[in-house]
Amino acid sequence: MSEQTWVTDNIPYLEVPTISVDIERRVGEKGVNYLKSKIPLGQHPKKITERLQFWAHTTPNAIFLAQREGGGEWRTLTYMQAWQKIQGIAQYLLETVTSKDRPIALLSGNSIEHGLLALAAMHIGIPYAPISPAYSLKSDSFEKLKHCLDILDPELIFVQDGNAYKKALDGVAGNTRNTRLVFVENGMPESDRFEDIVKTKSTPKVAEAYDKIGRDTLAKVLFTSGSTGLPKGVMNTHGNLTANWQQITQTFPFVQNGALQLMDWLPWNHTFGSNHNFGLVMYNGGSLYIDEGSPTPTGMLQSIKNLKGFAPTVYFNVPKGFEELLPFLNTDEGLRQTFFSRLKMLFYAGASISQKVWDELDRLSIQTTGKRILISSGFGMTESSPSAMFCTEYDSKAGFLGVPVPGLEMKLVPMGDRWEARFKGPNITPGYWKNEVATVNAFDREGFYKTSEALKFIDERDPNVGMRYDGRIAEDFKLSTGTWVNVGNLRNNIIAQGKGLVKDVVITGHDQDFVGAVLFLNLGYCADFLGGGLQTTDFNAAHSLPIRDCVQEMLDTLAQNSTGSSTKIKRALIADFELSPEKGEITEKGSINQYVFLKHRSSLVAKLYGHNLEPGILETDY
Repeated sequence: MSEQTWVTDNIPYLEVPTISVDIERRVGEKGVNYLKSKIPLGQHPKKITERLQFWAHTTPNAIFLAQREGGGEWRTLTYMQAWQKIQGIAQYLLETVTSKDRPIALLSGNSIEHGLLALAAMHIGIPYAPISPAYSLKSDSFEKLKHCLDILDPELIFVQDGNAYKKALDGVAGNTRNTRLVFVENGMPESDRFEDIVKTKSTPKVAEAYDKIGRDTLAKVLFTSGSTGLPKGVMNTHGNLTANWQQITQTFPFVQNGALQLMDWLPWNHTFGSNHNFGLVMYNGGSLYIDEGSPTPTGMLQSIKNLKGFAPTVYFNVPKGFEELLPFLNTDEGLRQTFFSRLKMLFYAGASISQKVWDELDRLSIQTTGKRILISSGFGMTESSPSAMFCTEYDSKAGFLGVPVPGLEMKLVPMGDRWEARFKGPNITPGYWKNEVATVNAFDREGFYKTSEALKFIDERDPNVGMRYDGRIAEDFKLSTGTWVNVGNLRNNIIAQGKGLVKDVVITGHDQDFVGAVLFLNLGYCADFLGGGLQTTDFNAAHSLPIRDCVQEMLDTLAQNSTGSSTKIKRALIADFELSPEKGEITEKGSINQYVFLKHRSSLVAKLYGHNLEPGILETDY
């Protein structure tokens, strides 16, 4: 037991109400396990905007959304203002969009206008699709944008800034037909200004369209990241989303009645930022302050500015976001005091967090408040709208995913010593937009959605203890010997063994004789280790002899503790470059896209498998 664990074990938690864990387990043919919560799913609306209407009349002056005006003062939108504005926008949409088979396409990122247009569309049963801004702003070919627009065939496209998106709009002109453009600023000829469409006079047709919405009405199309190909459009219905918001709220009841106060950067073209955070705030009458920062060196400066003036009650982020936040919390006492002053829970998703980052967050909470705070995570995906499992145990660890949410059944199909997770329930997508083949292949004969993700029981004797993540089955590969390599598990082992030195890693070795790795080191850690005033962006630090010795020691230790060729890193290369978001090597959530990296860096990876050991390659003899 480490000193950190021993110390924190004696510190009490800030206790918040969470759902009881009571899981029913059934074992079927061929050892298949079926798990579900004995706690029933509570009542929830048929229509997404029912809750917006409720809060508009219950707490009309409560802040729903807030956004800085050009980086300056906060511009706020109350629940009543939002409710009133979507009536006019909805009327405009009824007059403009003639087919529900041509969803509205939103090309730009998070904004008050984006949120209002999305809500107005769903309010009258017109589906919308938020598309990653990177497809427009960080591409020259616009391949993914063209693909999305081809299958959506939108009658209306929304952009925040016409100037910023002009090149993309010109580039996809041949992929749209009879399409209307709505802009907020810097418009183009024959386009509509957002401030004008808001003023459209509402008619009874808006209420008539609203009344026709049911649980199976399509609300939105969210595109998957396209990590192994072109993005697929996941369909989320009104019932999918309202069921999931109720599932989350039952799991964490302390978010109810306006208690959820968020400062959030997570993009609305992803299910975490959109379905989970934006939707959960609206469902519970909370407030969402749009953070225009991001977990990048420059983006963090904006995020820190925002967090200095706002105390969240829950902080949602991806692991990289927490990693980037830690140095600021460590050195700025004022920021730390504000950040923890109202905080009830830290929640990470999108990737695995390292135990070192977890322990550091624990330490900072104790240092600031005298108590530990609930650090939670779960398991989900775009297809589950997004939440399928949550971990609510206080004494959990990094990587624990918890148990299924109420109303959802999980099927676990044995695959050696781990299990493929499959789900069925009211929050599961009906399929993929205009992709019948992908839809059919996504479900098994019993109607369970196949995740292609592997999980393991923490304690096979007791399903109430929950499960842990055990890698993406699609990322796993075979060595030339036919031995399978569990990429996710091996990656986590390397990061844990690095104890802060290794920030991320790409595992290599498909059809090769041994497993290799490309290591991305924590340059701040390297600079601190070496001393002498080195910059935290200096790659020379990562390649210094003392750091290489540390990496060599890590590889040797891993090799000594390995159980065979599939768990041993034979050779490793320390990266001396930043990952390229433009090439898709790193996702908007900050995690490495292993498939894209291996494809674009094939010549680099080949160096690990040369007959002779090339300069810069580290090898273990164990």
